[in-house]
Amino acid sequence: MNQKTNPIETLRREGGSAIAPIRWKAWTLELLDQRRIPWEESWVPLRSTQEVKDAIQQMVVRGAPAIGIAAAFGMVLSACEYSKRQETDIEEWLKKAGENLVSARPTAVNLSWAIKRMLKKARRCLQEDEGVERIPYVLEEEALAIWQEDIASNIAMGRHGAELLPKDGAVLTHCNAGALATGGYGTALGVVRAAHFLGKGVRVIADETRPWLQGIRLTAWELMKDGIPVEVICDNAAGLYMKKGEINCVIVGADRIAANGDVANKIGTYQVALLARAHGIPFYVAAPFSTIDPGMPSGESIPIEERSQSEITSIGETNFGPVNVKARNPVFDVTPGDLVTAIITEKGVLTPPYKEGIKRFA
Repeated sequence: MNQKTNPIETLRREGGSAIAPIRWKAWTLELLDQRRIPWEESWVPLRSTQEVKDAIQQMVVRGAPAIGIAAAFGMVLSACEYSKRQETDIEEWLKKAGENLVSARPTAVNLSWAIKRMLKKARRCLQEDEGVERIPYVLEEEALAIWQEDIASNIAMGRHGAELLPKDGAVLTHCNAGALATGGYGTALGVVRAAHFLGKGVRVIADETRPWLQGIRLTAWELMKDGIPVEVICDNAAGLYMKKGEINCVIVGADRIAANGDVANKIGTYQVALLARAHGIPFYVAAPFSTIDPGMPSGESIPIEERSQSEITSIGETNFGPVNVKARNPVFDVTPGDLVTAIITEKGVLTPPYKEGIKRFA
């Protein structure tokens, strides 16, 4: 990669931050292991599609945009694997690889969106008779483009959203919708970064976000790295601070947004939205337009991933519950669009009714 095609250089030059969870060099995808932050900053090298799928499933990388970018590079690696095996039909080979990757995290629409885009690019390459040996290089260019576009999208989103944040005050976040959840800069935290850059006196109150603690581990870590004031609270303390008048607005990310504005995001988002409505506090969602699924009429149809109950009953090697106690672990919930004050995208800010606004921006 030269400087022109290096997304990290774009991020540093235009966003003023170099935090990103992805690196690509020598046909190897490297992911910052988000399971080990803040204790250790280690990178996991991935050289096959299956390794990328495993990394997505095992939470090495998380956040809908970052998962989509990782999957795009997984398709590049699939094309490289094909050239080594000399299979007869590369289009079918890539299609199967894409299906395998999509199955890793079904709720995040950016994953399937990125796979469809990569398959379309490969198909066009074949139709133009560029040769099978060209496909890894063509897909590499497309994956880098997806990454670059995500960063540009986040920076544009930040500029749109910064206008909505108070000149001075506290913003509540839930989970991590920052640089670590994207190609860099962030969605919800990108808005915070932009407001901070513009001189607004915003500070962040971050929900800890059980069970993976993305708020205290990831959001606090990256905001402190960029010098943005942050405090962490327990998830069940949000209502108290809203009642005390210490929270001016809420801003979260999204893993999928239905055509009517219903938002699937980290479990616990729905109750935060209800609390915000009860206290008359704006509730904003920041997400790239690719997170909107126009084929999904409402949030009722969004698949909700459930993960191992051990994530609830233990942290690391320490078990907090009685032996064999049962637990339920939905990873996401759906916030109805009528609880959402505005949806901030790179194309602009959407306000209710969302169905018409989404069609206008599409």
